[in-house]
Parts: sequence; C-alpha cells; structure tokens
Amino acid sequence: MTFHEVRFPTSIAFGSSGGPERRTDVVTLASGGEERNGRWAHSRRRYNAGYGVRSLDDLHAVLAFFEARGGRLYGFRFKDHADFKSCAPSGNIAPTDQQLGTGDGTQTIFQLVKHYASGPVSYIRPIAKPAAGTVRAAVAGIEQSLGVDFTVDVTTGLVTFAAAPVAGAAVTAGFAFDVPVRFDTDMLDINLTAFQAGEIPNIPLVEVRT
Repeated sequence: MTFHEVRFPTSIAFGSSGGPERRTDVVTLASGGEERNGRWAHSRRRYNAGYGVRSLDDLHAVLAFFEARGGRLYGFRFKDHADFKSCAPSGNIAPTDQQLGTGDGTQTIFQLVKHYASGPVSYIRPIAKPAAGTVRAAVAGIEQSLGVDFTVDVTTGLVTFAAAPVAGAAVTAGFAFDVPVRFDTDMLDINLTAFQAGEIPNIPLVEVRT
C-alpha cells in the first residue's frame, strides 16, 4: 500500500500555492510556425504548502505529517481550496452537477469525473478521492439514496448503483473531493529564526495517479 487515506492539514493547505501542470512539446518550424503535441492526457497538479505555515504549531503539524508519510514514500489527500467541489467553490453541491455517463440498462459502475468547459472544448478529469459523505447522485434527474440506491468507494471514486440505470438515462453526481499527492522531497528545510514562529519555505507536493 503506497497511499494513506489521510488529509494534509487543511488550515495549512489554505495558504498554499500551485495548480495544474501540462506537458506540451513545441517545435518551431523554419517558417516561424509551430507544431504542438500534448504528451499527457490529464493534467498533473503541483503545490507548495510552505506558504501556509504561520506558527510553530503549524510547523510541528507538518513535521509529524511528513514523518508519518516517510517523506516521498506514501501518498495522501490534499484539499485544493481553489478547486475541491463538483461546482464552484462558493456553490452548493447538487446531484446533477456533473454527468458521469448515460445508462444502458446493464452498466452499474460509474467513475466520478469533473468537466472543465470553455467554449466548445471540455476536459474531463477523473476524480479518485471524493470526500466521505459528500457524494450525491441522480439518475435522469432524480436523486438516489446513498447506501440504498448506490454506494461510493471513496478510495477510487467509483459509484456503484444497486440497479443499472435504464438506457438513455443521464447519470450525474455532485461531490467534494481531494487531490491525491505525495511530498516531492525527502527533506524539510526548517527555519527557526523567527521568534515564536518558524517556517518551512518550501514544501513541494505533486499529484500522483492512483
């Protein structure tokens, strides 16, 4: 097992910086034009949580968390306060926020996903780490009952319905979620020069595939 289902301290995560990263090859032609090729199907997020450390207690919490994860050895959950819901951060989660697929009368398992749309283009991001107790699901716009009509595996983001949604029925869900990450360093550089405070200027985190 290389992943711990625990969340990085959320109060410290709130002060972090970072976001999605893409890998694109760009070749400039003799004519001055370009050829571009996206090497990754999915973006990968990177963060620096060092900005969230504001006190010795924060520093101690990060130190304990780092040691318990064995540095880069084990992954963990991270709440990205800029993007942690199926809706906008200020919105309320609804069971029709994101379409997971369309029923065919046979399929019972659907992966949680989030759509990012701009103009005619949309990127679909798989969501593997939903927050426990936040997932709401609907079939053809009718909300289903968690634990009765469907279950959720919060370690994979798979939603399993007790009965297969009928053919043509939209399967949707709303949820809060975490990003699976790991420390991207095996060393914490702790600075204790400030009075009654400390800092760890650099706490790099990188998203992992689960």
